[in-house]
Amino acid sequence: MQDGTFLSPGHPLETRLRGDVFCAACPTRQLLDRIADKWSTLILIVLGDGPMRFNALRHRIDGVSQKMLSQTLKALERDGLVSRSVAPTVPVSVTYAMTPLGRSLLAALQSMIDWAETHMDEVEAAQAAYDGRDRP
Repeated sequence: MQDGTFLSPGHPLETRLRGDVFCAACPTRQLLDRIADKWSTLILIVLGDGPMRFNALRHRIDGVSQKMLSQTLKALERDGLVSRSVAPTVPVSVTYAMTPLGRSLLAALQSMIDWAETHMDEVEAAQAAYDGRDRP
């Protein structure tokens, strides 16, 4: 709510009000932190192309550790953005896929990535200018 408060889960008005990310106690801030995380963003973009197994995700996303990928996938599954399916094979086959809720986020994430890729030269120039300034 605008006054810095939010309704607890189950409150009759809860479904009609939006969160307030500027309020420290609002759960939307935690959600924003999750979806703005680089690993979450990259995982969701990759899964937007279709379901993948863990090792395929790890190989596709350069630099992510096994531990970080596992933690991020669990968090995204908990948030309802990713689903995990287990096939009873030997060894067990686990596949991750985008949920409809996660898919609703894809366009915004892709726009953010497109912006970063398009404006990286300008950002690097700004960084160089900043780093080259005289400082007291």
